[in-house]
Amino acid sequence: MTVLAVDVGGTTIKGAVVGPDGRIGHSLSAPSRADEDPVKAVRTLCVQLKDDAVRLGAAPAAIGVVTPGLVDEDAGVVRYAANLNFRDVPLRVLIGDDLGLPVAVGHDARAAGIAEAVAQGLDDFLLLPLGTGIAAAIVVRGAPLAGSTRAAGEVGHIPVYPGGEPCSCGQRGCLEVYASAGGLARRYARLSGRSGADSREIADAVGTDPVARQVWDDATLALGTALATLTLTLDPARIVLGGGLADAGDLFFEPVRAALGSALAWRPAPPVVPSVFGARAALVGAAVMARREAALAVPAGWGAPTDR
Repeated sequence: MTVLAVDVGGTTIKGAVVGPDGRIGHSLSAPSRADEDPVKAVRTLCVQLKDDAVRLGAAPAAIGVVTPGLVDEDAGVVRYAANLNFRDVPLRVLIGDDLGLPVAVGHDARAAGIAEAVAQGLDDFLLLPLGTGIAAAIVVRGAPLAGSTRAAGEVGHIPVYPGGEPCSCGQRGCLEVYASAGGLARRYARLSGRSGADSREIADAVGTDPVARQVWDDATLALGTALATLTLTLDPARIVLGGGLADAGDLFFEPVRAALGSALAWRPAPPVVPSVFGARAALVGAAVMARREAALAVPAGWGAPTDR
């Protein structure tokens, strides 16, 4: 059976029609419109996605929708998401009424952790998708931990530079100010006076642009330092990094590994590896959640790229 998957990011909403084999047969995207009406934007895309699936002859069995922030998966409610201006949004009820389908609502990073666990057969690891913000999936025995208030994994708000630059959460010096793709772009624009460059363009300019080099070095040092704290606290068997910055390969991974290793004086660092899904991990995780909501089997390796 086909399912629908939607990943709501701080800047873009991505949707996909996912077939029984875990392959994406159709996709679409739209701005999340966090400064206007993000709830309407999500609902509109979900309706369009279902209409597209039906038009293509693939009636969906369920839909999975994942967002950043504080997400109560059991209630299907996004309690708070700073990058989306969400507060107590009952997504399961709203989207269920719109589509007439079973709806699974989840946290984007935890969903990405579900995807990695299924695809790679991993049991104990830490996953950080580096997008508009930074959250983590703490996966233990194959399942992501939500925490007592559903706030586990909000590592983007670890203060890595106390008294540093302001964050949208109201604190200063947060990790995601420096090491998220969105934070990197904002810092580069402010320090260089040139707006519009994304993380990929900044990575390409590291060898020739001193400002690009500065913000890149700040980002990798901040991330490596935060990973040291997480390693000492959680002792993961592996750390998996995804999202836009991870696409830079060794330019990104080598200084992050070096910063992590130098902050761990008495113990070895866990392996730091790229996600098998990259920026699609949360979307695949949303599809896994949708299949489970529809009581469909999710075999090991489901959804994994065939070219890895």
